[in-house]
Amino acid sequence: MAKPNKKGPTKTVDIFCSACKAALFKYRKGGKGALVKCFIERITQDYTTTPFICPQCERPFARPAIIRGTPAYKIIGGKVTFK
Repeated sequence: MAKPNKKGPTKTVDIFCSACKAALFKYRKGGKGALVKCFIERITQDYTTTPFICPQCERPFARPAIIRGTPAYKIIGGKVTFK
């Protein structure tokens, strides 16, 4: 399988916890679909202190995954929102 594009998309979205609305990170997202996975190399600013856990309400919002040979966050459905 091919790896995701290193440079990635230029559109940046802010990702928030859906429970407490805390900012989790800024991410270079491609396409206009739902947020299913986040490649770690595309995260531009990370506001979390421990990976996969919201810093404010301490709920898990993702699981670690290797997608197409690249480390990624596999988002748990309904746990995050983005703008």
